Order: sequence, then C-alpha cells, then structure tokens
Amino acid sequence: MLYKRLFRSPEKESFFLFGPRGTGKTTWLRQTYEHALWIDLLDPKEERLFSMTPEMLREQLDAAPGHKVVVIDEVQKVPKILDVVHALIEEKRGIQFILTGSSSRKLRRGGVNLLGGRALWKNFYPFMAYELGNHFNLQQALTTGMLPLMWGSSAAQDKLQAYIDLYLREEVKAEALVRQVGDFARFLEAMAFSHAAILNLANISRQCQVPRKTLESHLGILHDLLLGYTLPVFEKRAKREISAHPKFYYFDPGVFRALKKQGFLDLSTEAEGPALEGLVAEHLRCWVDFQKSKHELFFWRTRSGVEVDFIVYGANVFIACEVKNGSTISPADLRGLKEFHKDYPEASLLLLYRGKETFKRDDVLCMPVEDFLKQLNPFSDALFPK
Repeated sequence: MLYKRLFRSPEKESFFLFGPRGTGKTTWLRQTYEHALWIDLLDPKEERLFSMTPEMLREQLDAAPGHKVVVIDEVQKVPKILDVVHALIEEKRGIQFILTGSSSRKLRRGGVNLLGGRALWKNFYPFMAYELGNHFNLQQALTTGMLPLMWGSSAAQDKLQAYIDLYLREEVKAEALVRQVGDFARFLEAMAFSHAAILNLANISRQCQVPRKTLESHLGILHDLLLGYTLPVFEKRAKREISAHPKFYYFDPGVFRALKKQGFLDLSTEAEGPALEGLVAEHLRCWVDFQKSKHELFFWRTRSGVEVDFIVYGANVFIACEVKNGSTISPADLRGLKEFHKDYPEASLLLLYRGKETFKRDDVLCMPVEDFLKQLNPFSDALFPK
C-alpha cells in the first residue's frame, strides 16, 4: 500500500535530498517528478558513464532542452558531476536539480563542490505515525521499525538483516571507508547497546578492544551514512553541573533491534524501552527539521544522574519530554521533569507512556505515546494539543 508522504519540496530551487536507504526517497520522487530527466547512479552502467564523462549531463540537456527538472539519484557515487550541475545552475537555464543520496561522506569531505550554497539541503525520514494514520501499529514499529521497505512485510526480520548487510557491502566496503569491515560490523553491534543511552566511547573502546581514535572515526562514518546520530545536552542558563557526553540513537527501531543481538538469556521486552525512546526521538527530530522557524532537540542530564529524555527548544517552543515504556505512571517517573522545571519554570512538561488515558499530574501532561505519535504533524507548529 502506498502512503502519502508529508515531505514538501522547494517549488523551483535546486536541493539535495538525503536520507538512509529504504526511506522511500526514490519512490516519492518518481511519483512527484514523473517527467523529470532521471540519472540513476546506482545503475553500474550509468555510474561508469558519468564517472568517466560527467559532461554527459550537459550534453543530454542540450539534446533535450525541454527538461525543467533533473533528478540525480545517489549523487555521492559520482561527486564530480556536481561541478557540471554547478555550472548549469550558474547559466540560469531554469532547471531544478534534485540530488539524492544515502551517504554524505564523500560530499562533506575531500573538498567536494556542494554548489556554493545554490542548493538547499533537505532530509527524508522513515514513516511517521501521522502518515500511516490508522494503519500505524506501535508494537510493529518497535519490532521492525518504520522503514517503508519493511512496513507490513511478513519477512521484515530477514529484510532488516539484508539491509544491514547491504550497507556494509555497498557503502562501507565498496567505498573503502574502513580497513576491516568485520571490525566495523562489530562496532555497529556494540553501538546498539548505546542506543538511547549516554555515549561513552572510552567504555565502548574497552568492550570492542579497539582504539578510541578508531571508534571516533567509525562514529563519524555512522553519522555520514545517516544510520545514527547524537543529541547534545541542554545547557542553556544551566544552574547545575551538566553531563558532558551526548546521547546516541540509531535512526530506526527496526535497525536497532536487528543490530542488538538477542542471547538465550535476554528477554525480548528488554529492548522495547530503548526502541520506544528511539522511535519518539526520530519523530521529534523530523518535526524539528520540518519547522519553518529554527528549533533544536536536546536531552538534559545532570552530573548527579537526573535526566529528561528530550528538550525541544525554539523561539516559541520550550518542552521537556520524558518517555516511559510502562502502562502506569509512578512518582519516580515524574522526578526528572520536576527537577528540570525547578531550573526552567517556563518549560511545558510532557510524559509519554504506554497507557490509554490522557491527564495532568503535578503540571505534567501525561499522554499515551501512540496517541502522541499519531497526531504529530511535522507541518504543524504544535507538538501536542493545548
């Protein structure tokens, strides 16, 4: 089943469109720009052709001057083609270039031409619950994730493993990003234990028996491949000693679950808490990115260990949000939010949980996480109903 994606593209401006593999970039573009000139650099033949002769793009447009939209899929495969795109934009031909990719590493490093700011930078995300509407199923989202490639598939678990293998084979090995792919694969598994947790590379270094500098490089690759990201700690007007380490998340609960190998003594429910927090993190990250005014996403943690999962901060928004995997709420669940409110009385307080009722307790709005996710429209300036 095809679901309407909420992404809004610039009407005439050229733009980069980046997102992990399987998020549906190509499907959305094929539907939206069915008459565009399409260059698929995942096709080995086209990749070889444009690698040898990037000027072929100009020749194709000269031969068919009626094209007003050009899509170059997986542009990081042939970075040199961006020099040609840059020149064509400067010629003011009235062509909109849409440049997609699933890895920004080659483009962000090595002095690659990023069009001198002449193209916007946009992100494409997995499904949001709002897009799926009544077809959204929280348990399914926590188990196999929100990638369109996996949603509703009876073979999602096998596909997830193939998805991870594809990244290792095509993105990491083919681009020679690391010397030992096996070491990087073990690093991916180790990072699954840091999902939705404070990132401490010194501890991971000891666990993996890999030098910290190597891990820092691996983490940079993970970011560039768009598979994971970190949240900084909120420290504006700080009144207490704040944690120095960021928090790490894989971009999708299904990818996290596939990487976190389950042993004989592990309970399947143990991963649900981090998976739920990661699911909320990705929804908030998408909402922040889609807002017209600038917002930022943080977490809050003091040196003494008092924590709030998410802080959404902007000119007109200041919300502290805690996520609990339980179906009931205890006083201990509210502690982090209350402590944060002592330092920041201006903030609105939100607690998301697995229960069924919405109510207010001690100035904290307590809301079912499934209801929150389903009503979160990235084009609305409200995170939750007033």
